[in-house]
Amino acid sequence: PFIEGESLRARLARKSPFSVREVMRMLHDIVDALEYAHARGVIHRDIKPGNILTQGQHALVTDFGVAKAISAALPAAGMTASGMAIGTPAYMAPEQLAADPAADQRVDIYAVGLLAYELLSGESPFTGPSPTATMAAQLTRDPAPLDAVRPDVPPALSALIMHCLAKAPERRPGTAGALLSELEAIPIPSGPTTPARPRPGVTRRRPL
Repeated sequence: PFIEGESLRARLARKSPFSVREVMRMLHDIVDALEYAHARGVIHRDIKPGNILTQGQHALVTDFGVAKAISAALPAAGMTASGMAIGTPAYMAPEQLAADPAADQRVDIYAVGLLAYELLSGESPFTGPSPTATMAAQLTRDPAPLDAVRPDVPPALSALIMHCLAKAPERRPGTAGALLSELEAIPIPSGPTTPARPRPGVTRRRPL
């Protein structure tokens, strides 16, 4: 369908900050879409700001091309994509970067955590000077808790996003449905939608 809005990447490029309310509403739409896809055996594998379009207060997940490409590349049912590290490195889970054939829908859960962190903090937690540095950070480093970087992020939301960013897939929410239930249990903040300024003196860990 034609979407009148813009991608989240375009808004991040304009340095237009997101309120916590906006991000929570968009996360609901994104995770709900992933739950629908996962229930039908489709893993997106490339959730990132450029693949999320906005229309009003709603978000639309687009570009399932990576998922389709993998399906088309497999000549027979039941074969795995062993050795295929497909996606965008800055938004790939550790097991996805390692081309683990056992990687499942939890790669999308990890990417949602990365997306949420970037929308609320203004930049990716694992940005490095090169793709190699970015991938090394994905595999070895943990970002600072989000509510330490941005004080108006509810602790429960910060904890949930950090849960999604666990390096080991078994430590993340197991399904998009489980993530959605946890997200819906967090009250959406009321009041002004203008983002608060980052807390002074708080820095995030950066790749070497």
